[in-house]
Amino acid sequence: MNQWFYRLSLRQRLRISVLMLTVVSIALTGIMSYWIAFRSTESEAFISSQNTLNKSARVLDEKFRHIIISTSSMMLSDPFKNAMEDVFANNSASYYTRLSSLQTPLAQMKLIEPSIQSVLIYTPVGEMYATNDLRNGQVRFKDTIFANYLNTTERVVWLKDHEDALFLGKTRVISLIMKPVTDADVRDVYVVVNVKEDAISSVVTDGLLDKSTNYYLISSNGETVLPLSSQTPPFQSDSSFLEQLQSQDRGFFKHDIAGKKYLVNYSRLTMADNWMMVSVQTQSDLLHQVNRIKTITLWIMLCCAVLAFILSNVISSFLLKPLHKLQGLMKKVEQNNLDVRFTSKYEDEVTQVGLKFNRMLEQISSLIEDVKEAEYEKRKMEVKALQAQIDPHFLYNTLNTIIWKSETSQNRDVTEMITSLSLLFQFGLNGGNEMTTLAKEIDHVRQYLILQQKCYEDLFEYSIELEDESLLDIPVLKIILQPLVENSILHGFQSMDGKGNIHISISGSEDVLILQVEDNGEGMDVATVDIDMRSEQSAHKSYALRNVYGRLRLYYGNKADISLNSEPYVSTTVKLTIPLTGE
Repeated sequence: MNQWFYRLSLRQRLRISVLMLTVVSIALTGIMSYWIAFRSTESEAFISSQNTLNKSARVLDEKFRHIIISTSSMMLSDPFKNAMEDVFANNSASYYTRLSSLQTPLAQMKLIEPSIQSVLIYTPVGEMYATNDLRNGQVRFKDTIFANYLNTTERVVWLKDHEDALFLGKTRVISLIMKPVTDADVRDVYVVVNVKEDAISSVVTDGLLDKSTNYYLISSNGETVLPLSSQTPPFQSDSSFLEQLQSQDRGFFKHDIAGKKYLVNYSRLTMADNWMMVSVQTQSDLLHQVNRIKTITLWIMLCCAVLAFILSNVISSFLLKPLHKLQGLMKKVEQNNLDVRFTSKYEDEVTQVGLKFNRMLEQISSLIEDVKEAEYEKRKMEVKALQAQIDPHFLYNTLNTIIWKSETSQNRDVTEMITSLSLLFQFGLNGGNEMTTLAKEIDHVRQYLILQQKCYEDLFEYSIELEDESLLDIPVLKIILQPLVENSILHGFQSMDGKGNIHISISGSEDVLILQVEDNGEGMDVATVDIDMRSEQSAHKSYALRNVYGRLRLYYGNKADISLNSEPYVSTTVKLTIPLTGE
């Protein structure tokens, strides 16, 4: 470590020292600010959450109290008292009379407290309930969860969230079980009030709770009484968490669950003393604002470090500016930019190195141009050699056909073939120019197809489709369609039983010209042919595609390309894409 530090320049050591001093100073200030903000935020969050939770618990208690009062008021009505007197006397004869008279008090209960879903009065002489509530006759009262609470000494018992089994509809409810308030000493009589779960949830959540905190209504053993949050309580099987909840009626504490810190507030209900509301918030969520302070501090520290770096570097950068400039030029040269040159108003050693650098670039540029010219000539010679390999074979077949037709007195065909051959040579030679027009290229391939139809009678038919006649004047490389058509005839149709078909389509846009030759021949192995076409040297004897591809790349560069597609005896397509401006 020491040897590394000693090898540094003075500028580098100064830069490191300034940076370290700046970073340490700002880091100490930021850590103290973060710690103070953390403590303050945590304390305020506990108090604020506890106040909100207490308010929600009071609202829920008030709702439960109102339901109990509504039920008690119903019990004080004359129809209920008369029904209890019949129960005391074990008189079941007037059951329907008492059921009818109870409809008004039961309806008043729902009117006073809309959260009530249904009410059932269980007695030994029969069950009484609102007739518009559909009783589930297949379920006996003592076969439900209410049977577990019938022998309790408490007059009021609240049951946690469950599915209503007494009435049809399978509604989620919270149930209140009350023993009757009456002068008659009746036994085995219970009033069950089913309260809508969503009504109780809305009382607790609407406008009172912080949506970023998870709230739970649980029993003393940790079971969820009412699902206020979509998340499963993280403390459900944590005995130490539940023990802290039993210490007092309300309060707050911090607790670790699965290695994650939570801030917990709780408040016990008075109308259901074994139920309590609990809010759980992760410490990371609580400290979101504090973390913003930490982030801002880190940014300030980073900015100050950058400023210190700049200030420590200004003088040294000024002195070494020519060297930095030379270094930048070298990086551009690495990216193949050889047009850069070093200039400086100074006459020091760095300037001398820069001038030698310029001389080296000039020599490299000259050598590259020489190599490009030699390579260009080499490619032209290769293209001419490939053309020479194609032309004699075609001329030999054509002349043999002319001789045969002359001997068989087919003078008209002989005349047409000689005319086509003459036009073919005229278009092909093109005055020694490599570029021709699209119109002449089309005429060249048309004459070639006429000759081949004469040589191979009934072998194929052809068609030429031109999208727009304005394309005819576009300059293109000569003899690029003929090799493709030759491939279709010699390799596509030779082993076919039926007649072949060649379709040439020509289209264009603002940027490119598309020439496409399609046939229904025996097809090709596209992957193998494509690799062979793009390789500079190949062991295969088919030169047509490689010839066209090489010439396109020579004259148009990477903007021109050939794509192949083949489905044997259905469609084999060779598509040429040529830019309207060549390289």
